[in-house]
Amino acid sequence: MYFLKKAGVKPGQKVLIYGASGAVGSAAVQLAKHFGAEVTAVCSRSNFELVRSLGADEVIDYTNENFTENGETYEVIFETVNKLHFSTSIKSLKKNGTLILGAAGFLQQLHGAWTSTTSNKKIISGVISQKAEDIIFLKELVEKGAYIPVVDRTYTLEEMVKAHTYVEQGHKRGNVAITLT
Repeated sequence: MYFLKKAGVKPGQKVLIYGASGAVGSAAVQLAKHFGAEVTAVCSRSNFELVRSLGADEVIDYTNENFTENGETYEVIFETVNKLHFSTSIKSLKKNGTLILGAAGFLQQLHGAWTSTTSNKKIISGVISQKAEDIIFLKELVEKGAYIPVVDRTYTLEEMVKAHTYVEQGHKRGNVAITLT
């Protein structure tokens, strides 16, 4: 939520979420929709139904289409999985658009800072700091049914290695939860 608030997502804006079926992406789709954006979700075809149920208006199968080549531009692109090429994705931003690098490494953050200073594009990345008001906001959305946490699998604390192995495969839907007994 922090990144989307910092990007200033507004009603009617075109927002693209890359990695829309993962933990961060599934949350981002719902929050961008809550803020009134027109949401395009990028994920595999097997996750189309999930991201549509979360509010995505358009869905792109990244295995068959490169969104950076379709001529569409967006006010906000949220890259949640660190799999996009920075230089090509920035071309799909509208003038004064914002690219959110949710899983960027140090070099990407540095490149983003440089691009923000030398162009009309804004790049947001880095460590986030949640505030109590953000958690309360999410809690209220959950209570209203406006935000549904997506949980793919649940593991016990003793199964932590299995949980990490599953997550590292890179194909989970939403979150993986660990139960404490």
